[in-house]
Amino acid sequence: MAPPDMEMCVGLEKGQKVTKLPKRIKPSQRKGTKSKRVKIIREVIREVAGFSPYERRVVELLKVNKDKSALKFCKKMLGTHRRANRKREEMQISLQMMRKAPAAAS
Repeated sequence: MAPPDMEMCVGLEKGQKVTKLPKRIKPSQRKGTKSKRVKIIREVIREVAGFSPYERRVVELLKVNKDKSALKFCKKMLGTHRRANRKREEMQISLQMMRKAPAAAS
């Protein structure tokens, strides 16, 4: 037991002093994170199958600087604004990679 001068019965720091235990990570907090295996599998599938027709159209819109049209088209195809933003960002990154590839090969 701590000496009486250490334990306060009033104020912000009132009560018996205890050491906090570290919180355990619950499976529900991990939900939605990609594992290494899933990431690799999805990369291979993207490499083999390529883009779907609507993704190709989004890339074409991005090539001619029609970002807003690309977003609206993605929203129409995917249903929500957040999914559309994510898809547009993904397509912009893939477009940048496509532009870098020929430069790196030369």
